[in-house]
Amino acid sequence: MAPSRLVEWLIPPRLRKAPAPPSPIRIETRDGPRDIAIVVRAAARRMILRIDRRTGGATLTLPRGVARYRAEAFVMSQTGWLEARLKALPPRVAFADGAILPIRGVAHRICHAGTSRGATRIEQGPDGPVLLVHGTPEALPGRVLRFLKAEALADLTASSRRHAATLGVTIGKISIKDTVSRWGSCSSRGDLAYSWRLILAPAFVLDYLAAHEVAHRLEMNHSARYWRNVRTLIPDFRLAEDWLNRHGPALHHYGP
Repeated sequence: MAPSRLVEWLIPPRLRKAPAPPSPIRIETRDGPRDIAIVVRAAARRMILRIDRRTGGATLTLPRGVARYRAEAFVMSQTGWLEARLKALPPRVAFADGAILPIRGVAHRICHAGTSRGATRIEQGPDGPVLLVHGTPEALPGRVLRFLKAEALADLTASSRRHAATLGVTIGKISIKDTVSRWGSCSSRGDLAYSWRLILAPAFVLDYLAAHEVAHRLEMNHSARYWRNVRTLIPDFRLAEDWLNRHGPALHHYGP
């Protein structure tokens, strides 16, 4: 056995350095170059190319042992499919003057109110609600994001505390993040974390996510007992889950 292999064998598995992930495959599309992330899975039986509807990122899953030239050839053969899927995704909506974004499920137009000082706030405009933002144009995206995070924190804190009181449980710190893989989480200590993007969804969806996480204070799983607790808080919670399944990915196309 080579010395380097012997040293590696003597190191406990939990302390061994994980191998570096394969470098992405870059291809040219009609909209410019795009990197395809590579994931190698021992259980995979064939090459699979997927598009994340939330982020627009592309990932190629490979069985162990597939040569890179084969992976590159496969990706090239799927360029048309990739372009069609990307074109079907909802367009990204930047936080800019005149942009339309949902707040609690209701469309609001972002309105830059000039460089004077003033708090970001919602007002009723002639054509519907507007999000009034003061300051320089360069500061507008950041001000919009801070406003949405503050609103999300206020709503989710109120809902979480109400549901905790109903179940007779305690909750810890509540924080707002920008997660991709999940809308919320509950730690074993009772700390709750939520995606700020929930403020873009209708209020009943946000309230359900608060109930979903608070219910983990009784059951840190998704057992039948857990769902009974959720139903105690939100009898028609399936409506919120259906909304998230249909429209949730589009919430990731707003802002940063």
